[in-house]
Amino acid sequence: MTRKPSLTAAAQGDAYAVNGGVKIHYVVEGEGPLVVMIHGFPDYWATWKPLMGVLQAAGYRTAALDGRGYNLSDKPEGVEAYAMPHLIGDVAAVIAAEGARDAIVVGHDWGAAIAWQVAIHRPDLVNRLVIMSVPHPAGFGREMASNAEQQKNSQYARDFQTPGFEKHLTAEGLAGWVKDPGERAGYVEAFRRSSLAGMLNYYRANYPSGAGDTPVAAPDLPPVQAPVLVIHGMQDKALAAAGHAGTWDHVARDTTLLMIPDADHFVQHDAEALVNRTLRSWLADRP
Repeated sequence: MTRKPSLTAAAQGDAYAVNGGVKIHYVVEGEGPLVVMIHGFPDYWATWKPLMGVLQAAGYRTAALDGRGYNLSDKPEGVEAYAMPHLIGDVAAVIAAEGARDAIVVGHDWGAAIAWQVAIHRPDLVNRLVIMSVPHPAGFGREMASNAEQQKNSQYARDFQTPGFEKHLTAEGLAGWVKDPGERAGYVEAFRRSSLAGMLNYYRANYPSGAGDTPVAAPDLPPVQAPVLVIHGMQDKALAAAGHAGTWDHVARDTTLLMIPDADHFVQHDAEALVNRTLRSWLADRP
C-alpha cells in the first residue's frame, strides 16, 4: 500500500471532493491508512458510523461519502450523470482529496457495485476491497441471465427504471428499513435533501434493463488485483447468494467469503458486531 502525506491529514468532519464539477460530500475521521466507504440505496454516509468507530480505534482514517444525488453531495440532473464512469470518478476524487494514492475501499449495495468497478478499472486506487451484498459483475450478470429467482427479485429495479417512478417514493418510506428511531430521523432528513430521481438514475444508467439481457460484465474483465472480503446476508431478498459463486475466479489475490445465515440485505446493521469484527481482523491480517 502506498500513500503520500496529506497537508490536511488532521482534518476531521465534513469535507468535499470535486469530480468534473460535481461536489461529493464525505465525512472523515481518524488517522492512518485511508478507508473509503460507499453506501447504497436507500442510504447515506451515516450507515457506516458503527464501522467508522471500530476502524478509527484500530488506527485507520475513514472517509464515508454521500453518493451523488444523496444528502449533501451535488445532485446533477439526467440519467447520464449517474453512469458508472462518473461514479468511479467520485471515488477517485475522494482519494485524491485526501492526498492518498490508494485506499481500502468498502461498499454496500450500489456502493459495492461501484467498489467492484473501481477495483476492476482503476486497480491503482484499491489496495484492499471489502464488498457487502453485491456479487462480482460477472457473477451478477450470470445470475441475471440464468437464475429465475434473481430475475424475480430484480423486479423492483425494473420498476425503478420506469420514467417518473420517483413520484411513488417518499423520504419517510425510504427510511422505513432503519430500525433505530433516532437514526431513522437522520435518514428522513438526509433523504429530504436528496434527489429521488438521482437515486433511481443509478438503476436507469447502470442496471440491466431486462431479464436474460447480456450479462452485466464481459467474461474477460481483468481480475481484481487486491485482496477481497465479501460479506453477504443469506436472507437478502434483492441479491441471491448464488451470485458469489466463483468470485475467486475473478480475483488475483486471496478471496474471503463470509455468508451470514440470519442477516438480510443491510448486513452491516443486521450482523453489526460480526461484520465489524470480521472486517477489522481481516484488515489486520493484510497490513
